[in-house]
Amino acid sequence: MTSHVGLASRLLATRQDTGRRLSSDRRPHRLAGVDWVLLTAVAALCVAGAVSVYAATRNGLIAQHRNPMAYLQRDLLNAAVGLLIAIPVALLPPRLLRSYVPAFYAAVLLLLVVVLVPGVGSVINGARAWFSLGIAQLEPSEFAKIAVVGVLAELLALRQDNADQPGHRDVVLSLLGVGVPLLLILAEPALGIAIVVALAALVALAISGAPARWVAGLLLVGALGGAAAFQMHLLKPYQEQRFTAFTDASSASNPIGYQLHQSIIAIGSGGVDGNGFLSGGQTNGGFVPEQQTDFVFTVVGEEGGFIACAGILVLFAVVSLRGLRIARLATEPFSRVLASGIVAWFAFQTFINVGMTVGLMPVTGVPLPFVSYGGSAIFAELLGVALLISIGRDSTRNLVK
Repeated sequence: MTSHVGLASRLLATRQDTGRRLSSDRRPHRLAGVDWVLLTAVAALCVAGAVSVYAATRNGLIAQHRNPMAYLQRDLLNAAVGLLIAIPVALLPPRLLRSYVPAFYAAVLLLLVVVLVPGVGSVINGARAWFSLGIAQLEPSEFAKIAVVGVLAELLALRQDNADQPGHRDVVLSLLGVGVPLLLILAEPALGIAIVVALAALVALAISGAPARWVAGLLLVGALGGAAAFQMHLLKPYQEQRFTAFTDASSASNPIGYQLHQSIIAIGSGGVDGNGFLSGGQTNGGFVPEQQTDFVFTVVGEEGGFIACAGILVLFAVVSLRGLRIARLATEPFSRVLASGIVAWFAFQTFINVGMTVGLMPVTGVPLPFVSYGGSAIFAELLGVALLISIGRDSTRNLVK
């Protein structure tokens, strides 16, 4: 009798152990669902950015008897800090991240207000948009891109959580959530960032299933408002210069026109395969102002030529397509709208930046995502990628279930 009881106990223990192993096998790994193609494309863009920033700043630093690798080292440090911020976010589920959206939005809104206070916010290139923190600077408007898309996704998803489409009331509340930070960004003024935020918000609104008349109406109002602001001279003088330079890039009396003219020369001189790394005449001569930030694409064009430029654009296309795939597979309305808004942000900002360097768009002062030098920008961009990874992992987890 005792032997039978012992045998039964061993069989039960074996069955329980087998059940635990099978359950463990079915449980998704922490890295399950990570879009490695997306991460590889982002990493390649960051590497291209570091190389371009070094090429753009090396000669100038040598002429000033400074460390020629100073900007490169800071760029790599910014990327490392950005990763430290992004990794924990990528590992959290979207439902938990969603609960943090109101607090993040409120914090960014507060920073956008405080940065406008004279003596608190620093004025750089005509905009009071930065906090000077010793050797570093913080630009709240970069994080406003995430805050706006996040709060928009939250407000528009509330109705969809109950299997219903957003109505007029939901759209009005969403526009208020977008409008307040947008007005604060315009007050800095940071027109380029405001345009990117508005376009990303419009895409998120369209993806959410909001009434089409709202999307069409907002597009019309935006176009008419921009034209009226220019005609009535409501823009700052340097902002008007940026738009007039678009029609006459060769104007020597316009510093923005000079910058755009030099940018076109630099990219054009690269030809098909470029002049070679550290061999660009325009870059080495420092003829293109702000070359390591807003005009970093000129380094790619001059030293790498059409081949390198095409490679950069292909990488951005990969980021956009993988982001859209994540949005399409998202199982929650919040995740779908958030992912779509982030992809729209990356795509529009890339289009505007590359367009202005080749003379197809007015100069608006927005950096090239992942490539341009800048701490706040890369922090926000890597945070956006982390949110995409989180949404992608969640979709995979739900498929496994």
